[in-house]
Amino acid sequence: MLPPRTDLTRDLAEWLPRQRWFGAKDGDIGDVSVGAATELRAGDPALHHLVLDVRRNGVPDRYQLLLGVRRHLPDRLRHVEIGGTPEARLYDAAHDPELTRVLLDALAGGASIGPLRFHHLDGARIRTDLASLPITAEQTNTSLLFGDAYICKLFRRLGDGVNLDLEVNLALTRGGCAHVPAVRGWIELEPGPDGAGPVTLGLLSDYLYTGADGWSLAIASVRDWFAHPPPPGDEWAELDASAAGGDFAAEAERLGAATAQVHRALGDAFGVTVIPAEEVRAMAARMHAELTATCRSVPGLAPHARALTAVFLDLAAQASPLTVQRLHGDYHLGQVLRTESGWALLDFEGEPARTQSERRALAHPLRDVAGMLRSFEYAARFLITKAGTVPTESGPHLETRAHAWAARNRAAFCRGYAAAGGPDPAAHSVLMHAFEFEKAVYEVRYEARNRPAWLPVPLKSLAHLIT
Repeated sequence: MLPPRTDLTRDLAEWLPRQRWFGAKDGDIGDVSVGAATELRAGDPALHHLVLDVRRNGVPDRYQLLLGVRRHLPDRLRHVEIGGTPEARLYDAAHDPELTRVLLDALAGGASIGPLRFHHLDGARIRTDLASLPITAEQTNTSLLFGDAYICKLFRRLGDGVNLDLEVNLALTRGGCAHVPAVRGWIELEPGPDGAGPVTLGLLSDYLYTGADGWSLAIASVRDWFAHPPPPGDEWAELDASAAGGDFAAEAERLGAATAQVHRALGDAFGVTVIPAEEVRAMAARMHAELTATCRSVPGLAPHARALTAVFLDLAAQASPLTVQRLHGDYHLGQVLRTESGWALLDFEGEPARTQSERRALAHPLRDVAGMLRSFEYAARFLITKAGTVPTESGPHLETRAHAWAARNRAAFCRGYAAAGGPDPAAHSVLMHAFEFEKAVYEVRYEARNRPAWLPVPLKSLAHLIT
């Protein structure tokens, strides 16, 4: 049984700001209320699904919480305790495998419990005998591993309507795309009285247990390259990153090919359209406006503003009708897995700092390509930002190494992408530069707000790209 609402919301107001996935750490919570509470399991332990309405500075947000209730809380769950009374201890039940198995049961049975709807893909058989383990590295969501079979992503902060990750992955699964984990089921909140569509709460997919994420593989390659003996004398100017044993270029090329194949599958699933030149010019104007605003808030970008502006103006001057479609939207090395059968793409939610309408906007496929090229720049310089992780070469020499690694893998990715039928980045240089610089401006703004120690990464890479 739940405690009185006033006691529960008081405990939640204290607990929420300490959670990594809570998006309002930079301001006081004005009000927390329970918008919906659904009992999923009675007894001890009990499981309740809560939809929380949180207001901060007058701005509303919704979050979901699996709330566990136990008379005696075991030590293994102390770290996720929320509060409660001596007779009813409250905690985040996403960390309790005894209770999360309820989700598998409901998904397998296609259950409807209160306003919650549990769906499984037609023909999909879901095992219900698996214990869960939360992935602790995630920030904006919480994912549960069920054995080595499934991964269930719980969307902590709830948007309106169908989540993009479900919408895109479901369409690609139904289309037979081999480069995404197959969707098994999903959880949603039924439409409210305002007539709005169902809200996505969770997504169950196959778990690619043999996969290694692209970021980790790339960082291992960079580390090997940094450890490679330095060239003699003045040979730094012609440094060749292929000399290192942990060369990543072949994988980058295969990743480019997989990306082109997923783009083609997205076009087949959602359609392709053409926007007129006027919309391309408007897009260029938005890019320039973001640059201007970011220069005001991050002075370190200002020295590059003239060169970036020239690229955006060039895009506007050469504007012509442009083919657009659905994309990944937040494409980088952390969103891909290398498995035994090839590369797989994950997390189609779009950039976290963008609005829902911006995330859903159609764009040219090279926008995703630009995102991955920027990720190679990040991987090349990540170790430089961490003291003690690289050899004690001078700063300029390390930057030369980073540039050589990034250039080699960027070229390999673009080569694989074009060979697999994607638009050749080399044949669309103006558009390609504009997308990449737009992404760099976004990165500068994001790092300045969230990870100031990383700010030199996008700024240093710009120095090479604008020459």
